[in-house]
Amino acid sequence: MHKSGFVNIIGNPNAGKSTLMNSFLGENLSITTPKAQTTRHRIMGLLNAEDYQVVFSDTPGIITPGYALQESMMDFVHSSFEDADIYILLVEPVEKGLKDEKFKLRLEKSEQPVLLLINKIDLTTQEELEKVVAFWKGQLPSAEIYPISALNSFNTEVVMDRILELLPESPPYFSKDQLSDKDERFFVSEMIREQILKIYSKEIPYAVQVEVEEFKEEDSIIRIKSVIYVERDTQKGIIIGHQGKMIKRMGTDARKRMEEFFKKKVFLEVFVKVRKNWRSSEEQLKRFGYRGK
Repeated sequence: MHKSGFVNIIGNPNAGKSTLMNSFLGENLSITTPKAQTTRHRIMGLLNAEDYQVVFSDTPGIITPGYALQESMMDFVHSSFEDADIYILLVEPVEKGLKDEKFKLRLEKSEQPVLLLINKIDLTTQEELEKVVAFWKGQLPSAEIYPISALNSFNTEVVMDRILELLPESPPYFSKDQLSDKDERFFVSEMIREQILKIYSKEIPYAVQVEVEEFKEEDSIIRIKSVIYVERDTQKGIIIGHQGKMIKRMGTDARKRMEEFFKKKVFLEVFVKVRKNWRSSEEQLKRFGYRGK
């Protein structure tokens, strides 16, 4: 008997969805930073064993969209309701609902099982946790509730065992040697964006899109040429920094992350170009994979 299914993780920004998927996979597949809206795409991570394949799906944090890019991000969340075999709703102890209540209503009506995980329990007390559990039992009576810490992998094994119990019988959806539905270029662009989110402040990380123009893997080295797109000339100057110091620091950190990920030496070239108002342009959003072609 072989089990296989889609386990789709949803929740508010910064709830820890990417950290949770990485914990289940044992791989730093999705980028993680303290900034909200780090995840922009729906990213599938595959956990394979002889008798099962779990297709985890990391999604952007639920928000009320303010511009076209954010609308596309919410489209990725909506798509996770179309193929889920199991839902994971990830919440923090301080949360009293989702940023967009219609997602909760869809979970209430769901015929698929919902596992409600209260994350970051190391940041609360037992008394407060009991109040949070009681609150969510009232909000989603049919959900199974598990307190966890994704960062410390606390109680995640119990959740994983429950996922395997609930997983339907099915052949695998992807090749058993795949780690994700995304390719190397996607992960390279994400690793660069991760460092931008960590190093630069305010609006800069949100105005950035990264595109990999060349990815050439040789026996002993991977050669990568990438472009960082920003919306204004002033943002380009901030990314580069005085005498190129900022972009050099960012590039070095991104390269180290890639070498750890690919287990191979990386030569990385990074350029910066201006593409005005790309976050609001249908044409540019299609080009960057946020809209259907």
